[in-house]
Amino acid sequence: MGQDTDITALLLDCAGGDQKALDRIFPHVYEHLKDLAHARLRGERGDHTLNTTGLVHEAYLKLAGANQIDWTDRDHFYAVASRLMRRVLVNYALARNALKRGGKGQPIPLDEDRVGESEALDRIIDLDHALQELEKTDIRAADVVQHHYFGGFTVGEIAEILHISSRTVERDLRFARAWLARALK
Repeated sequence: MGQDTDITALLLDCAGGDQKALDRIFPHVYEHLKDLAHARLRGERGDHTLNTTGLVHEAYLKLAGANQIDWTDRDHFYAVASRLMRRVLVNYALARNALKRGGKGQPIPLDEDRVGESEALDRIIDLDHALQELEKTDIRAADVVQHHYFGGFTVGEIAEILHISSRTVERDLRFARAWLARALK
């Protein structure tokens, strides 16, 4: 049984009510999720800390708390993980902006692979708002951008996750980039 099959089998166990199955999945997907988080955070640095480990752990905590997900396979798992990483990054950016403007709260106290100057956080928030608008026009294109930008997936991986061709992913990315460029001006 290959690793992808193991993950799918464990996800099906989880969907079937096995509460411990998600804990058994984590060792299989941890390094891949960390690679995805690192790709998303690469090149960003700044005055606060959110790292790949922190991003993966936050996403995992949200996965572990989501008992009602009807898992289908490995691709579905990574798609949900991508969405959760987006939420973690957006929530982190919003919290940092609130703190910067005198709100209460503390930044995430992690220190490796730092991410985000204030401008980078603002871009994450702006992109999230624009993606919400794009979802109203073309949900698949918004999903493609989310998986590419927040999940760090390649065109081929996105094609697998969404069960579409690589050419369709490339077309959706071109459309979404143009649409987002106009929306973000």
